[in-house]
Amino acid sequence: MRIIIFLLGLMLAGAVRAQPSDPACIVPSEPNGGFQITCELALQALAEIGAAPDGMRIERMPGGVGAVAFNTFTGSRRAEGNTLVAFSEGSLHNLAIGKYGDHGWQDVRWVASLGQDHGAVVVRGDAPWQDLGQLMAALREAPRAIAFGGSGTIEGRDWVRARQTAEHAGVDVRLVRFVSFEGGGDCVAALLGGHVQVCMSDVSQTQARMDAGADLRMLAVYAEDRLPGALAQVPTAREQGYDIVWPVMRGLYVGPDVSDADYRWWVDTFDRALASPGYAAALRARHMIPLPLTGAALTDHVAARAETIRSRGF
Repeated sequence: MRIIIFLLGLMLAGAVRAQPSDPACIVPSEPNGGFQITCELALQALAEIGAAPDGMRIERMPGGVGAVAFNTFTGSRRAEGNTLVAFSEGSLHNLAIGKYGDHGWQDVRWVASLGQDHGAVVVRGDAPWQDLGQLMAALREAPRAIAFGGSGTIEGRDWVRARQTAEHAGVDVRLVRFVSFEGGGDCVAALLGGHVQVCMSDVSQTQARMDAGADLRMLAVYAEDRLPGALAQVPTAREQGYDIVWPVMRGLYVGPDVSDADYRWWVDTFDRALASPGYAAALRARHMIPLPLTGAALTDHVAARAETIRSRGF
């Protein structure tokens, strides 16, 4: 009997998965955008449960609004079990419409959704528009006088949001000026510099800049209902008469050849981290709401979302 117990103990010890060494999180854009927030949230989540006690490196790999990183981790770095890559709803949109080349959502292993952000219509604090209706009226009167900015290129997520905004204003999308940026942080910098008049941005990164002193104003959030906390005074587009809703998932993936042991460690670890009370507080501080999907559940969600984007265009 003692021999059996001893052997069982050895088997259980062998089943314990070791933490991948020297963990890193890739920000696939310039700093100060949503991908940066995603990696910072990942680090906070791990810290809440004492995982990665030596911390986690945050590295940048800008290019193609996530395309360079996706191609790298489905190519030369496809088996790195210690490296997470941030993704967003915009990443899924670009994958679904072919912006990442021949790659599809099936080409990586989806680890965790860290939370749900929302789209926002952002202008400078001294802009002449106090609400979305006033911006729509100005757009109808002189569409070429207003430059929209956002992450990605034509047909990307932010361009689609600008297109929807123009359509609700009754403006031909061909008249809309759209300036493409690598990330949301670049768009806000251009907005503050007066190079564009409107950013199709997201709530978390916009409010973070406002909390740091940036003179910005959100005319609307593209959420089902008003958001809590500091954003409770910002009306939704719907309540202003425009039926536009854009939830924004933020999460992490790893390369397709990452070992099952490393992949399971990440999934199990984020299962625990996302359920911790401290992480819920971290999400609230980032003005995001919980969306705790990991592993197979996240993979199914990504598959369904990709099909919706392909069929509807957004």
